[in-house]
Amino acid sequence: MSNRYKGAIISATPPTTTGGPTGTASGAWTLEQQMQLQAASLWPSQPPPPFIEDVFSCFLYTGNGSTQTITNNIDLSTKGGLTWIKGRSGATGHRLTDTARGVTKSLASDSTNAEATETTGLTAFGTTGFTIGADADYNTSAATYVSWTFREQPKFFDIVTYTGNGTASRAISHNLGSAPATMIVKQTDGTRNWPVYHRSVPTGTGYLNLTSAFATGSGNGVWGDSAYNNIAPTSTVFYVGSDSEVNGSGLTYVAYLFAHDAGGFGLTETDNVISCGSFTTDGSGNATVSLGYEPQWLMVKASTYAQSWYIEDNMRAFNLTSRAILFPNLPNAEATGATAYLAPNSTGFAAVNGQLNASTTYIYIAIRRGPMKVPTLGTSVFEPAAYTGNGTDPRTVGTLQVTDLAINMNRSGAGDVPLWIDRLRGPEVYLRSSGTGAESSGLTGWLLGQSGQTINGVRNTSPTTYIDWLLRRAPSFMDVVCYTGTGSARTVTHNLAAVPELILVKSRSNVDLWAVYSSGVDATSPQNYGLFLNTTDAKDLDVFWNNTVPTSTQFSVSTKDATNRSGGTFVAYLFATCADVSKVGSYTGNAGYTVTVPCGFTAGVRFVLIKRTDSTGDWYVWDSARGIIPSNDPYLLLNSTAAEVTGTDYVDTYSAGFEVTSTAPAALNATGGTYIFLAIA
Repeated sequence: MSNRYKGAIISATPPTTTGGPTGTASGAWTLEQQMQLQAASLWPSQPPPPFIEDVFSCFLYTGNGSTQTITNNIDLSTKGGLTWIKGRSGATGHRLTDTARGVTKSLASDSTNAEATETTGLTAFGTTGFTIGADADYNTSAATYVSWTFREQPKFFDIVTYTGNGTASRAISHNLGSAPATMIVKQTDGTRNWPVYHRSVPTGTGYLNLTSAFATGSGNGVWGDSAYNNIAPTSTVFYVGSDSEVNGSGLTYVAYLFAHDAGGFGLTETDNVISCGSFTTDGSGNATVSLGYEPQWLMVKASTYAQSWYIEDNMRAFNLTSRAILFPNLPNAEATGATAYLAPNSTGFAAVNGQLNASTTYIYIAIRRGPMKVPTLGTSVFEPAAYTGNGTDPRTVGTLQVTDLAINMNRSGAGDVPLWIDRLRGPEVYLRSSGTGAESSGLTGWLLGQSGQTINGVRNTSPTTYIDWLLRRAPSFMDVVCYTGTGSARTVTHNLAAVPELILVKSRSNVDLWAVYSSGVDATSPQNYGLFLNTTDAKDLDVFWNNTVPTSTQFSVSTKDATNRSGGTFVAYLFATCADVSKVGSYTGNAGYTVTVPCGFTAGVRFVLIKRTDSTGDWYVWDSARGIIPSNDPYLLLNSTAAEVTGTDYVDTYSAGFEVTSTAPAALNATGGTYIFLAIA
């Protein structure tokens, strides 16, 4: 595939044209070049390539019983698409409304009913989302809902409406740009099932029914000729038989078409964002599925066993420790629990904990996790949220659009801080960077969501003061990876899309140190050294990282228990330098003088983490919510339960980065001392 640059089609190697991003020796697009292309609008004669966040959204909201506009940044009014809404807290019907049929026209995947007109349902499609009225299935006051929005886009999703003619082997044109891998069809003007074509269902007469828990059906000639044989769809047409489920004479239908590994996304337009496949569980009900990316949304159905359809997504509880399942064929409320059925990983997902049927074949549709775009603003991926406890339970803190990692500290000091909570592991489990303990559970009510996070009363005691550092995963900025140790040197795949410069690894299952990799710990061979987040120790000549520098797709771990104990479970937090957003680096101290640390920013820093590496020193943290101002820079320590220290003037911000002042102690500014840092704009 090609890239689009200044309105012209060019090769997949970096351009060297004057005025454009410069080429690299490796011939690969660098993240700096990607950001230049994104930010400079260098596609004037044709639209820029799409990213998953442009075409799919999983958005949670709470009903208000009136009207409200859901802003998910998906352009439906000019691009077209489908919005699928389901109540989470109540037994309300699924509601599917699309731009091809128009607003207020809904279908229910849990019903065979014809299309309904709901004047207070979905009332408008917009360029950044949609508007809903007071209908109970969309917007009951205080009820919780999820909306899944699919925008029409070649090689992702398409909508086709047509009138049946009763003939077999009928070819119907589409604009998916690749052969549909899954097709869901519904008669709109009458009572009828929802037949489903899936590429993994037997090629004879097999089909599934979205409204039913039954296994694969056969014999109806739904997708084929007069002999009832299925005919595989192509990149331009799909086929229906004469059966009234899909092609009754004079009847009207809508078809939702989904692609499979068709590329078309990202700056090179070769990235896959949707996959339709199958897997078979082992005798214990477990399985591993490789997609080449981490999914955010998953729909699964047993094709050889009568079982309901499942939908999980990472905005609700598609994680390693819990579940929140909705059933397309049932109006039931969300089914939650403390045991995961399906769990995402950096390259796909797995059926875990023996929760699926043993030795059973399942089909799936998986959608890639976003964002895929490199961020250009620190405020889009980081927020320091300071608050005073008021005793309410629950309480929402912060306004970050999506929170993937929260680091919570009691500023008064307490034995259970700092707490690290992330979306991938699950909102009710946490780690403490002040100690070596394994993962703990019990943070009931903690929810990493949209527009901040919901916390329970345990972290909201009146009048205690707290700080939450809220971070979102994004290319070149931050990633979270969970893996299982092997005891043998190995690589771990990540999705940072840049070379990690700071890696924090902690065993989830065992008591052990927090191992830290830093590119700034040594000028020539940082891969040979380790630091420990939970101690003040200087750098240690160790082999946690198998003497191997990380790459833009993998990092290495050795046989050490702290990073790769056999059978142990681990979490890794990865950070990189992202222009105008974050800077990972190092500096040398100069006691009695101010040390200026440029980060390439334009409006200073909002977060600074510093650790001395050539001698002992704490892990100091400052942020703009508590104040980075002359004469009073309150700091906390990630390796300690100590209370916040105020009244010092050790760090100041300036437009391009930060300064370490002349009054700072040796832990921050000793002559010849070496220090690493993470700064966020």
